[in-house]
Amino acid sequence: MTIADDINPISPLAMTREQFVAACAQLGVGSGRAKTGYAKVYRQGIAHAQPAKITVPPIVKRLEEQTPEGLTIKFVQRLPNDNHQLAHKGIDFDDIESVIIPMIGRSTRKTHTLCVSSQVGCAMGCGFCETAQMGLIRSLTAEEIVAQWWAAKHIEGIHIDNIVFMGMGEPLDNLDEVFRAIECLTDRAGAAIPMSAITISTVGRVDGLRRIKQQVQTHGWRKLGLALSLNAPNDQVRDELMPLNKKWNMQGLQDILVELREVRGGRKIMIEYVLIPGVNNASEHAAQVAEWMKPFMKGTIAAGKKRGHGGLLNIIPYNPIRNSPWPAPTEAQVEEFVGWLMNHGIFVNRRRTKGRSTMAACGQLGTEEIRKRNFVPLTTNQECND
Repeated sequence: MTIADDINPISPLAMTREQFVAACAQLGVGSGRAKTGYAKVYRQGIAHAQPAKITVPPIVKRLEEQTPEGLTIKFVQRLPNDNHQLAHKGIDFDDIESVIIPMIGRSTRKTHTLCVSSQVGCAMGCGFCETAQMGLIRSLTAEEIVAQWWAAKHIEGIHIDNIVFMGMGEPLDNLDEVFRAIECLTDRAGAAIPMSAITISTVGRVDGLRRIKQQVQTHGWRKLGLALSLNAPNDQVRDELMPLNKKWNMQGLQDILVELREVRGGRKIMIEYVLIPGVNNASEHAAQVAEWMKPFMKGTIAAGKKRGHGGLLNIIPYNPIRNSPWPAPTEAQVEEFVGWLMNHGIFVNRRRTKGRSTMAACGQLGTEEIRKRNFVPLTTNQECND
């Protein structure tokens, strides 16, 4: 029996290949053996290839919805929960939801985007979001985040082209683990997802956006995608929809995003706007959004070259949550609002709705079984990951 056969195997899901090889070296395992085990886990989907071994949370629920672009798949993974305070209630699990979204672009080539979760529940309290109704239960580890990709790739058998951190939770509320997960997912020896194919979405934690500003200035991170959930035309409406706005308002968000646009070489920032009938879809709202978007409509000087506009407004028709106080907008309402924005000179993209019937669409993720079982207060009074 060799030393490598006798050691306790190591999970590489939260490691780059270099980190895994270094960890194995400390146990007396050669780099060749370690690289082979790493490749078998990531590339071949083999859960145990000594010295590598992973335990992927099982998929306990799977829902499908056929769309014109292909099959949208929502899958639920069940994680163990060691919260002893909940044991007497028979709750010994945490469920997270991920969504595989088919897309056909201008080239007519079909791709698949994986929407991953970064937390179980969410503490941000946004009134239009199903996940927010759960409260925050806990943050996910980098290994649990990467395991969502592994399940999509090797259990569902879908090649993943893009990853968006737009599932359950606020990524900037768990930024250390999100960064670790991205470092692993972009490793060319592993999942090999290009940095330009990964997007972090936030409701607007300015402290986290400052950390991203630092991160994108390090080698290999400049092309990281960024999306902001704006969802309101002014601070009054945003205060009501998104409690975080009371700490970091729309002017503060605009300022940090302009800074980010410059350090990212003028790369576009996606501005998300969930259109809710009777709340944020009036003509004056379109005018206010257009005014807020102005800094992103101008060209920028990056690396000595003139670049085009640096912002794209994504209009997302509201997807009703359970017991929603609002209906989904009609097609006429969506088209009218998009038309007003275009008349103001705004670059607009209308998001196609996918997964609404299976509660897999934007804003609808949230496991009903554990909804509101535990609450963690909104963390705006402390810095990210303190």
